[in-house]
Amino acid sequence: MTDSQVTLSITVQRQDNGQYVCQLSPSLSDAPREDIQCYGQTKEHAIAVALETLADDYRRIAEEQQNLDWDAVERSPAGEAIAQRYHVVLHYERIAEDTSKFEAMHNTIMGNTVVENAKISIIEIDADLPVEPLTRSWE
Repeated sequence: MTDSQVTLSITVQRQDNGQYVCQLSPSLSDAPREDIQCYGQTKEHAIAVALETLADDYRRIAEEQQNLDWDAVERSPAGEAIAQRYHVVLHYERIAEDTSKFEAMHNTIMGNTVVENAKISIIEIDADLPVEPLTRSWE
């Protein structure tokens, strides 16, 4: 297995309408990639959307490379199921038209809509890999 180098170029430009466009140009030494162009209300929003688009693409690649059987259970010689460690990423987005930020959040998380319509990535990881799940503080 050879190491590959990844270089990211990020360009953010303000549009005439006051919004922003972010162009993300990933350059990999082992595979050509297309540029990603995303829009945002602010510079930070445009960058976040572009990076999430890139992250989604790489999560899909990581999952495909593992080619894990969804139902496979590894067992010990005694027949006991061996627990594996997985990094599970749940991603859901929607455009909400609500009266407040609270209502937009509340109406998004009500019911099972988020889970049913989310993209879920599951990547098997080593027990000693220092992956910390992202958490959100509502302060």
